[in-house]
Amino acid sequence: MAVQISERVLTQSPDKEVRRLNRVVIRFAGDSGDGMQLTGDRFTSETASFGNDLSTLPNFPAEIRAPAGTLPGVSSFQLHFADHDILTPGDAPDVLVAMNPAALKANIKDVPRGGEVIVDTDEFTKRAMQKVGYETSPLEDGSLDAYRIHGVPLTTLTVEALKEFDLSRKEAERSKNMFALGLLSWMYHRPTEGTEQFLKQKFAKKPEIAAANIAAFRAGWNFGETTEDFAVSYEVAPAATAFPVGTYRNISGNLALAYGLIAASQQADLPLFLGSYPITPASDILHELSKHKNFGVRTFQAEDEIAGIGAALGAAFGGSLAVTTTSGPGVALKSETIALAVSMELPLVVVDIQRGGPSTGLPTKTEQADLLQAMYGRNGEAPVPIVAPRTPTDCFAAALEAARIALTYRTPVFLLSDGYLANGSEPWRIPALTELPDLTVQFATGPNHTLDDGTEVFWPYKRDPQTLARPWALPGTPGLEHRIGGIEKEDGTGNISYDPANHEFMVRTRRAKVDGVDVPDIEVDDPHGATSLVLGWGSTYGPITAAVRRLRTAGVPIAQAHLRHLNPFPGNLGEVLRSYDKVVIPEMNLGQLATLIRAKYLVDARSYNQVNGMPFKAEQLAAALQEMLRED
Repeated sequence: MAVQISERVLTQSPDKEVRRLNRVVIRFAGDSGDGMQLTGDRFTSETASFGNDLSTLPNFPAEIRAPAGTLPGVSSFQLHFADHDILTPGDAPDVLVAMNPAALKANIKDVPRGGEVIVDTDEFTKRAMQKVGYETSPLEDGSLDAYRIHGVPLTTLTVEALKEFDLSRKEAERSKNMFALGLLSWMYHRPTEGTEQFLKQKFAKKPEIAAANIAAFRAGWNFGETTEDFAVSYEVAPAATAFPVGTYRNISGNLALAYGLIAASQQADLPLFLGSYPITPASDILHELSKHKNFGVRTFQAEDEIAGIGAALGAAFGGSLAVTTTSGPGVALKSETIALAVSMELPLVVVDIQRGGPSTGLPTKTEQADLLQAMYGRNGEAPVPIVAPRTPTDCFAAALEAARIALTYRTPVFLLSDGYLANGSEPWRIPALTELPDLTVQFATGPNHTLDDGTEVFWPYKRDPQTLARPWALPGTPGLEHRIGGIEKEDGTGNISYDPANHEFMVRTRRAKVDGVDVPDIEVDDPHGATSLVLGWGSTYGPITAAVRRLRTAGVPIAQAHLRHLNPFPGNLGEVLRSYDKVVIPEMNLGQLATLIRAKYLVDARSYNQVNGMPFKAEQLAAALQEMLRED
């Protein structure tokens, strides 16, 4: 049927009370097929356009379609937004939207007393409750008396709102996530025009579905406006002072990383080649880069991890900015080719979006336990630089930095992100072109060495005295033919060599090249002259900073420093560490950075570790840090 989608601006009645808040944490939860990620993403987009600072935490099962109505099948999306700068998705939801009993049971323990809980009462059937272990209805047995419960027949109301459409009941029920989104948009005064436009575009080829979803969205808004159960709505003002002046957009870590790689290729004036095999949570980068052929991006979805990095290394030899993306299990498979890139001394960016392990582990959960694998997970002495972003938006800058190091020093470089950063999002100020680094590369064009008899020749391993990088010679350039491969090369000439002294020289030179990578000194945030330092890396930045703020507010002096470069470490790191009586390193692993720090600097660094697949909570981390600082 033909459907006309009319324009309509939703406004709120002045009769209901409006309360001003400075921050809110909302969690949408339901079956993995209930559209919770889409719902959360749309609420996030409207919140970003409104001008709030925000941070998100998508959380979903590894299965494509987990068993409906079960605890393992629950998918959730948490959003923290505020009128000031924030650092984490929030420790606990102020509002939980639970689409079924499983979603309620899996998440209610995280809701503080007095929190608001919105449930779809239509889903609380005897069978659905028994499936998750409810012997009686939690909506009736008093077990939820500590919360403000809003029982809403979301399914019935959605079906009723869509009765004029030519849809089956099952098809109509699929729009209940839009009804819930409309209700929450009313509660928190979120803009609506962007969501309606999104639905028109998403279902452009199915206008009746677009119209139905928009109708459900508006029905949810109108329900909030008219029902007596929701007597109060809330306002969270834009974070006017939290951001420098500029143009902003909401962005996830993987999207920022993809854009950073494109920017790097443009700044280097090199084609970008991605050789990859799909793996959670890195696949989004492959999906995004495949859309940008207009920027000279070529993507190759290989048959396996080894083929992906092999193609990327071939592209590096051919003169491209070469990238391969993966997660921990893929790094294990790529290790031999990474070592080959070390030996051949070619630029290659290896993006590892870390997840819970070992083996298949927790594909959709977060962890930062691949640091030692990135540092040492190859045969022989095969050092590589390692860079780690700290926030979703920082993934853009980290991609540029990884490309800078790879191109300047002719070496593979690890970029260690993780699932928390990859899927999380926050506002990003779009940089001006003048803010981006110049990554221009000079290829070898002719002979670079004169023999004793005066003959001019090309030596493929004659190094730049500053960077120790060998020349990058494009295949097919006349006179620059040279050997490649994994067998040890003679210094300078690149001829195959089994000479022990030459091998030791080449091993030490490759090590010296990585040790000599130019990285900035680490900065320390220490406004009160503390005697204790919290050192972090990667995605622990947000929780650590939030915890440090809490401690300082409580009168506890504490310093903070965060590492972007993990190999080599910043030149002043040892001096910084030795200037504090206590050093605590929180990590989402069993102490990998702490192991490296203790070994290199002989500092009694203490670990605080978590490996439950979820990021640290600020309150938990603040309490743990305070307890560790009290210890003798």
